[in-house]
Amino acid sequence: MIFPVGITQTRKTAVMTKTLITSALPYVNGVKHLGNLVGSLLPADVHARFRRQIGDDVLFICATDEHGTPAELGAVQAGQDIRNFCDTQHAVQADIYRRFGLSFDHFGRTSSPQNRALTQHFYRRLDDAGLIEERALQQVWSPIDGRFLPDRYVLGTCPHCGDTSARGDQCDHCGTLLDPPELIDPRSALSGDRALEIRDSRHLFLRQSQLVGALSAWIDDRSGWPAFVVSTAKSWLTADLRDRCITRDLAWGVPVPRDGFEDKVFYVWFDAPIGYIAATQEWAAAAPGRDWRTWWWQADDVSYIQFLGKDNIPFHTVSFPATLIGSHEPWKTVDIIKGFHWLNYEGGKFSTSRNRGVFTDRALEELPADLWRWWLIANAPESADTDFVVTKFVADVNKDLADIFGNLVNRIVSFAHRAFDGRIPEGGAPGEAEHLLARELEHRIATLRRHHEALEFRAAAAATRAIWDVANAYLQHAAPWTALKSDPDRAAIVTRTGLNLVGICAVLAWSVVPGLSESVLRALGRNDSVPDWPNGSLADLLDGGAGKVIAPIGPLVEKISPERASHLAARFGS
Repeated sequence: MIFPVGITQTRKTAVMTKTLITSALPYVNGVKHLGNLVGSLLPADVHARFRRQIGDDVLFICATDEHGTPAELGAVQAGQDIRNFCDTQHAVQADIYRRFGLSFDHFGRTSSPQNRALTQHFYRRLDDAGLIEERALQQVWSPIDGRFLPDRYVLGTCPHCGDTSARGDQCDHCGTLLDPPELIDPRSALSGDRALEIRDSRHLFLRQSQLVGALSAWIDDRSGWPAFVVSTAKSWLTADLRDRCITRDLAWGVPVPRDGFEDKVFYVWFDAPIGYIAATQEWAAAAPGRDWRTWWWQADDVSYIQFLGKDNIPFHTVSFPATLIGSHEPWKTVDIIKGFHWLNYEGGKFSTSRNRGVFTDRALEELPADLWRWWLIANAPESADTDFVVTKFVADVNKDLADIFGNLVNRIVSFAHRAFDGRIPEGGAPGEAEHLLARELEHRIATLRRHHEALEFRAAAAATRAIWDVANAYLQHAAPWTALKSDPDRAAIVTRTGLNLVGICAVLAWSVVPGLSESVLRALGRNDSVPDWPNGSLADLLDGGAGKVIAPIGPLVEKISPERASHLAARFGS
């Protein structure tokens, strides 16, 4: 689906840079928590918005990941048909992301006809290249269920920590990776059957081991990746890189077009990354004149950036590139991977399966989206895991958004209404303070832009906050309210500078807090869907909008009261 908040860029430059942005696909089952949001979706949106501001031709693509055992188990638990379950959950997630201001150009689905056809196409290309091999595997069989059980369909006691709800692929309690036969007292997640058997099942493998050289050369040719992404990728690319099984004994997924495999589907991690391309095909099919090939096929003029959590790194640095490179077709591969560590929760892990943490739907029930957006970007887990603590969240939001940005906006706008009848005043000449401000602002805006371009989100938030501080310091020092009676021309130039400065601050913050920024810009009479990136020149500060009526604006950000903070701690605290 194309989001109502998706942004169509109308401003064009002589030569536009084409930037393709994808976020790791959220599983369709269950509302996602803040860790999922900041681990890929939100940073991708912030960068897409910034790129639009500087004039890039941006395509921001995402989709729900709808195949695999999580979707099947979710449908079973909900008592729904799998297709209806996915339809419902996709709509729920799409609505939440819209309300969080995520500006996808298209939010698709891996269960689409496009993804089915494209996944089967890649399989055939890889098979023709000799990169697919059929092998026998030992799988868990449930006599009561009458089927093979994928890893996640097998539950039992972890042999390492004793947790009784461990799955056949991993124990969430201690994090140990497992195989189903290792579980103590294993049982079927579907029926509870404990009379499980081990039987042979035929499966297909992608021979990644044959592509080690090509993948290593490809990684060495990339630049701009975080160090831990590079090290993780290279740790997988060893001489004993294992071939990957790309089929599963499931009924829901992309069918395998091979004799004898009619009861199997492709592994979700084979078809899910292909969903980036398929979702672009969905986007192209939604309106005339769009061509998905300009983004994915022989697209040497496209800069492709992926945003994902650290658990997704092996699949995006090895398995998906192996699919694209092994096809021997001219597909666009990623240029930059921005990986993130975990956002932890009150000293422990967020967990969808355990319903532990702040989930996106509940977050929006409590506070506006921009408060969450700001804190998450300002504390993004870029170089290490970060801990979400309710008390820290409240303190940071109150300081940054209410005390610094909100106070900046409210006092100059309210003063303009009291002193200048709600208009941007004319008159007055700039003094040394305005010239110094313009020079400092120009420098700070250039620094902020460098942080955005380098995908340094915490640094970008800090640089944005620093510009708000500069603006507050200017108004505090210039004090137009003091000069109003003794030097009305001076009060006019300072007020006009202050209002224009507030507009610049709002534009610079737009990628992170679009709702708050748009409230400010609308009050100043600006309604551009993508506010141009400013340069901080003296003309920007002094000449904008003299005589224009500005709308009154109430408190931009309501401070979170101690009572409200206690409520949040009770609801979200561990």
